[in-house]
Formats: sequence, C-alpha cells, structure tokens
Amino acid sequence: MSSTESRSSTEGRPDATPERDDPGLPHRLLTPTQRSLLLDVARLSIAEGLTYDRPVSVECDSSDPPLRETRATFTTIKKHGTLRGCIGSLEASRPLIEDVADSAFRAAFRDARFSRVTESEVPELEIHLSVLTPIVDMGVHSEAELLERLRPGVDGLVIRDGARRATFLPAVWEGLPEPRDFLDELRAKAGMAPGHWSQAFECLRYQVEEWS
Repeated sequence: MSSTESRSSTEGRPDATPERDDPGLPHRLLTPTQRSLLLDVARLSIAEGLTYDRPVSVECDSSDPPLRETRATFTTIKKHGTLRGCIGSLEASRPLIEDVADSAFRAAFRDARFSRVTESEVPELEIHLSVLTPIVDMGVHSEAELLERLRPGVDGLVIRDGARRATFLPAVWEGLPEPRDFLDELRAKAGMAPGHWSQAFECLRYQVEEWS
C-alpha cells in the first residue's frame, strides 16, 4: 500500500455481497484529503513518540465530522516491504483521528515482536492505515462451514477460544490466499494447536477501508 494509493478491501470483487451476519461492506468514509490528513497524524504521532514517548495530541473539535466519528483502526508499518509493526483496536472506543494517533504510536513503539522504531528509520517507513467496520459473529459451527463462508481479500477474521485470540486484517490474504492456510496461520498466531476446534471456538469478521 503506497502513499498515493487508496482502496476499499472489496475493490475488484463485484460478486462480494453482504450476508445476514455482515454489517455491510465499507462505504467510502473518507475523502482523499481526510485520508491524507490521517496519514500526517500517524507520522506526527511517530515523531512525537521518538521525542516524548507518547502519541501526538490531536484537536478533535475542529476536525471534519467523519474524523470525529467513533471508529476502530489499525496502523501497519513496513520497512522496504517488510513488516515493522502492526497494532490497533478491534472495537471502536474513541474518535477516528485519536485512534489513528494512538495506533500509529503503538505500532511504532509498543509492538512486542519488534524493537522500537528509531529516528534513522523514519524516512524508510511505509504507513498503512485501516478503518474497521464493526466485528460480527459469523455463527459458524464447524471448520468446513467457516472455510466455505470466508471471502478471500474481503474479510478480516478474529478467532478466539478462552483466553486465546488473534486477528488477521484483510491485507493478509495477499500472502495467504487460500482460506485453509489463512486459518491455520491465524491459529498459530493465537497459540492454538494446528486444526484446533472446540465448542467454545468463535469466529468473527469485519471489513476495512485501507490506504497508505
């Protein structure tokens, strides 16, 4: 996802239609100017983190109405195409512009899989933002049903069983285009055994508007 591109996760899939458990495919929530502003907020939050170890403070009251809506976001940071950090929220709890500031800061400095981003790296970083629709329970009762209903390139997936939980954003389909591989890798991310399924196993999905 490059800085001059933006796309909905459903682009190029005219056959993808909402299902009974689907909150609706994401509409174009933001204008190009608003998307560009949020990328600036993400960059400023990383700069603030380098100096003060905190997210940048943003002024919500003067922001455009869509930027004040309560939304959940993820920020993914890449360096030369390789993942450098990815953190966000699955459930909306604050204004969109604030959530971007927070997720960008945490992706750069709080992702336990990586060392903190350094000042020398900043010019080489690619920032990818994702705005999530509400997550919905898919109501599936077997792995076969889940694999049948997953939509490659469209659905983000959350799986959870007890304390174990993990998610993949729709962008992960680019590297794992087969539903079974997608699910197996997500199980591994959650610390579940290969092929794990139980009566308590839950599957939830969402879609995103994403750009970089």
